[in-house]
Amino acid sequence: MKSPSTLQIALGVSIAVHAVLLTVRFVDPERFNRIFQDTPLEVILVNAKSNERPDQAKAIAQTSLAGGGEAETGRATSPLPPSALTELGDASEDAQRKVDAMQEQQTLLLAQLKKQLAAMPPPDPKVPTSDPTQVEREEKRKQLIKILAEIERRINDENSRPKKRYISPATREEVYAVYYDTLRRKIEEKGTVNFPEMAGKKLYGELTMILTVNFDGRVLSTEIAETSGNLTLDRRAQSIARSTGPFDRFSDAMRRKADQIVVVSRFKFTRDETLETRLTER
Repeated sequence: MKSPSTLQIALGVSIAVHAVLLTVRFVDPERFNRIFQDTPLEVILVNAKSNERPDQAKAIAQTSLAGGGEAETGRATSPLPPSALTELGDASEDAQRKVDAMQEQQTLLLAQLKKQLAAMPPPDPKVPTSDPTQVEREEKRKQLIKILAEIERRINDENSRPKKRYISPATREEVYAVYYDTLRRKIEEKGTVNFPEMAGKKLYGELTMILTVNFDGRVLSTEIAETSGNLTLDRRAQSIARSTGPFDRFSDAMRRKADQIVVVSRFKFTRDETLETRLTER
């Protein structure tokens, strides 16, 4: 068999190189980076892993998860409740109504269980303990008592904790709006009279503060949610809020729903040397 010539070898190598180059895709690096910037990273926490690979993977993961929850309805979301600040605004109003409705349902269920237990006849000593009807009735009694004890424990736990009410721009109850307006005016007056300064120079800026007030008007805590960028101004603002208290006691209407109120407010120390505050949802 005649060996290939040098020209044939060169043509073969050239064809192979061009074939490889045709399979390579050139991508604009900036566009490639934008893909990752515009695509959010989703973190999925799992409590179990498997060595079996799923038939149809729904996510790229560092470990295999063959099942877990209602897989056909998609990946499960976190059961953790949102933080307090994310529940402000209309969401907090809706959440508060749901909590009130659940507490009312819990109370009704407690009353129904007590009624069922009271309606059940007491154990008859004349009936043998092995009687199926007697055994079934006593088992039901034990279950009702267990459920009753659990509901009472939950209610006692809830009652032992202070009920907090988050005051936001969406707060509709007049009693809270009036209380906050009084609180706001007192803080603004205090901050204007005692305008913050350092080394003889006035301090200007804006910050967001979370203020917690007890039912007796005492200021329980002040927390800076968004700094002004000046630590001294932040601390002076907290001092102004704390020293303005105690505020008025909660009215009976307020106490029925809350032991404490939490106010997220924007503090603005203006160039006119006045303090302006307003409710915010941050």
